Amino acid sequence: MPHVPFCILSSSHAPKVSHGHDLDRFVQIGSLTKPLTGTLLVQLASTGILRLDDPLEQFLPAPAGTGITLRHLAEHTAALPRVPPRLRRFDPYADFDAGALDSVVRSLDSFTTGSPGREEEYSNLGYALLGAALASAARAPYEELLREHVLAPLDLTAITSKPPPDSRLSGRGFLGRTLHPWTMNGAILPAGGLWATPRDTAHLVTRLLVERRLGDPAPSWQTTGRLRWHDGATRGASVFAGAMADGTWVMAHRLSGKLLPTEEMAARVLKDAVTELSDEA
Repeated sequence: MPHVPFCILSSSHAPKVSHGHDLDRFVQIGSLTKPLTGTLLVQLASTGILRLDDPLEQFLPAPAGTGITLRHLAEHTAALPRVPPRLRRFDPYADFDAGALDSVVRSLDSFTTGSPGREEEYSNLGYALLGAALASAARAPYEELLREHVLAPLDLTAITSKPPPDSRLSGRGFLGRTLHPWTMNGAILPAGGLWATPRDTAHLVTRLLVERRLGDPAPSWQTTGRLRWHDGATRGASVFAGAMADGTWVMAHRLSGKLLPTEEMAARVLKDAVTELSDEA
């Protein structure tokens, strides 16, 4: 069985890279894009361009009365399904462009699964809508806003939706063939379409969660006890990143779409770091 390339960066050990992974080549980070979109929401709110509790229909042509707010989208409480309708099988988001998103928006009341603001239901569709709403509110493309309000203030230069082809790393499938990465630079981009170098991925974790350069973490981050975290997976890549309340942090990336081993790898590193701190105390 072939070895899966991986890299780990953490607060307690030197970077570890194996089997051809690379700290400075671009990899898909999947849903780790969401905390960046949520941070953009908070930053735009701080400038007065919008408010977190503004209704979605203020920015997109959604039916009146859905009750969905920008905060609901960010917190996964908008009562929306996990993914948009009619996705492809092998490259699911390739056809989910601006027109497809607009079609969903205009009939959004038929997609809701309950009353917004109650139960959490993880939704890529919700983050696609959130990104489109932010672009509409600020009258600029999503990625331009992200660079101006999030990436530049954090001094992150190696995060983008379209890295140069010769600087990308992708997973391998049957007989070692390179897996064609999912197309995620359309309407799904704010939910999971960014590429980043592992080095800058680690920087975004430390600068948002540990140093808190942009204030309190956005509502996009998941919380488990004292750990704030988020993960992400695409066809040939998976990532887990998080930080403890004491500043202990980890970022693990594998060139495999199987998320569980990536999470387990990161959990072991965090456990070892916490044990070391306890022994030192």
